[in-house]
Amino acid sequence: MTLTTRRGATKPARRRDRAVEALWGYAFIAPIGLGLAVFYLWPVLQTAYFSFTEWGAFGGHTWTGAANYLRLIADPEMGRALVNTLTYTVLGLLAIPLAIVFAALLNTKGLRGVGVYRTMFFLPVVTMPVAIAMVWRWLYNGEYGLINLVLSLVGIDGPNWIADPDTALYALVVVGVWSSVGYNLIIFLAGMQAIPKEYYEAAAIDGAGPVRQFVKVTLPLLSPTAFFVSVISVIGSLQLFDLVYVIGGSGSSARSNPAFPRLETVVQLFYERAFVTNDRGYAAAIVMALLVLIIALTAFQFRLQRRWVHYA
Repeated sequence: MTLTTRRGATKPARRRDRAVEALWGYAFIAPIGLGLAVFYLWPVLQTAYFSFTEWGAFGGHTWTGAANYLRLIADPEMGRALVNTLTYTVLGLLAIPLAIVFAALLNTKGLRGVGVYRTMFFLPVVTMPVAIAMVWRWLYNGEYGLINLVLSLVGIDGPNWIADPDTALYALVVVGVWSSVGYNLIIFLAGMQAIPKEYYEAAAIDGAGPVRQFVKVTLPLLSPTAFFVSVISVIGSLQLFDLVYVIGGSGSSARSNPAFPRLETVVQLFYERAFVTNDRGYAAAIVMALLVLIIALTAFQFRLQRRWVHYA
């Protein structure tokens, strides 16, 4: 006796339909999946393999096991670059509260010229990072930079911001925060506009003013957006390279800078080992260690978000 479903189709026919639907689904995602496998997954696997090898001057490589990772652990330059990168990452998170405040101001009803302000904030995002770094390098110049020129008008002798070990990393943080506020602001502004107005109306009925509404309504409901921004901000900061490469230089010119120990990042160290000194096996170990660090910090953020992220 043949069992039928409510619609009159037999079970084998229903299984066949599901198989066809699954095949069509895989067919639709196949181009993207193939692209991800070829341009993302395969390079990661290849780099992981290269991290266990040593490369010769003419491109040949030999298997060395964990030698590169043991060297990585004992390398003081890697430790210094890691500290600089983590310091930049932590200080760069200041862009998040600044973006929230500016987004709240731009979300105010009746504010004139909102489109102009949004454009001004977003301009650094659409500007090439190299162009941004070149402009800030001129601004930070100790001899003819605009910042020191303004400080001299009030009797302050400004330092050579990029060449001074005490100010170099913090000057870099300022550029990073300035260039990322606009992107974060747009995301936060969209998150604020998605909050139902009924929450604010109920808070106003209870006697809450604008500041209390911002603290008790906006911030909790904006926490999922803040979590997303914090994750992408940390990942982006850990991969910092272009600003350091242009502002601080690379190779011998960078190492002649007295502030080089405070500017070198993990990705810059990887670049020098891979393309300057041709130590590709060690460079692969550096980038794999950075990948593990990014995964670990991202997993930590996902675990920590249970305590402070509130979903409506």
